[in-house]
Amino acid sequence: MSDMMWRMAGKSVRGASHVRSGLPNQDAIAFLPESGAGLPLVLAVSDGHGSAKSFRSDRGARFAVDAVLKEMSSLLEGAHADSASAVKRMAETHLPLALVHRWMAAVEEDLAKEPFLDDEWAKLVGKEGEAARAKVEARPTLAYGATVLGAVVTRAYIIYLQLGDGDILTVSENGEVEKPMPRDERLMANETTSLCSKSAEREVHIVVRPLAGQSAPPALLMISTDGYANSFRDDAGFQQVASDILGLICETGFDAVGTDMAEWLEEASTAGSGDDITLGLVLREGALDAARKHYAALAAAAPAAAPAVAPSAAPAVPKA
Repeated sequence: MSDMMWRMAGKSVRGASHVRSGLPNQDAIAFLPESGAGLPLVLAVSDGHGSAKSFRSDRGARFAVDAVLKEMSSLLEGAHADSASAVKRMAETHLPLALVHRWMAAVEEDLAKEPFLDDEWAKLVGKEGEAARAKVEARPTLAYGATVLGAVVTRAYIIYLQLGDGDILTVSENGEVEKPMPRDERLMANETTSLCSKSAEREVHIVVRPLAGQSAPPALLMISTDGYANSFRDDAGFQQVASDILGLICETGFDAVGTDMAEWLEEASTAGSGDDITLGLVLREGALDAARKHYAALAAAAPAAAPAVAPSAAPAVPKA
């Protein structure tokens, strides 16, 4: 399997509600290699909390994706990095605590350079009162709260990582969508686990999928913050978007999708959640011939069911 058969692209857009309120984009995305091509690939996205107490969550999200990239890179440099079983043991025993500690160290360094400002305290107290200030003073990491999701792709395995809400989906060559991470039933409504949670390392979920023996690795990995899923009427509609994106890649090419992504993510936010949206894609280019045949057959059998390929539209229907 050629290294150059895997490619990445991603965008993070400021939510429509944040534009209206003057808030910054509180999401972040980062990947390695910076070219987005070749193995191993590491991708991370993060969603900073939108609550008043998390007034530096845009920084927390940036620290989160940086921590994932550095800890995943360190893991890959370790012994037996080509063994899925060895990496699984290393990831499950070492990665959660190392990730949280690296994020917390970045928060502490940021606070040492720039302690909380009078203006930040005034805004928090004005919105939620003195009790909220007391909570942040007692646990400063609350101001930086963020979720994080990530993936590593190598020749031998794929590692999926998740702390908090957001979505990781995979798409096969024939458009079938799966969720490789088990569902966390605690993540209901606006509740989520977080890097700023007490004992956050216990909330980090890791799945390692060996590629040896599989008929084919996923054709596409899609990782997104919850602002994207929340822009659709239901989970089925959101999962369809992953299949539609693969169809869009087959139709217009990966570079075109990367170029147009920000535009249709902004449209999804405006028509749907209003939240910041971050989307990362990992494509196995070797799957495109089979995927093109599948989507061409779909279009021939039922043209109305063909993937949405309008470059200025999100590939599925956002919430009204």
